[in-house]
Amino acid sequence: MAVDTILLNQVLDAVRPSLEADGGDVEFVDVDDDGVVSLELTGACAGCPMSQMTLSMGIERVLKEHVPGVTSVRAI
Repeated sequence: MAVDTILLNQVLDAVRPSLEADGGDVEFVDVDDDGVVSLELTGACAGCPMSQMTLSMGIERVLKEHVPGVTSVRAI
């Protein structure tokens, strides 16, 4: 199943304010045929030791819940 990148970006836009509140942001890079979403954490999130938890417990959970076809998220 192809992932709807428009919906994916809309969901990322909904998540973005909480990242921006901590001085960071996230940029959508790509999604592969297996539903793996590649994201780039920027700003304060780029070097944060909690960034992996932010990805898996936060962003990945929300994307999997709201965007059909998303299987996982990885940082690049």
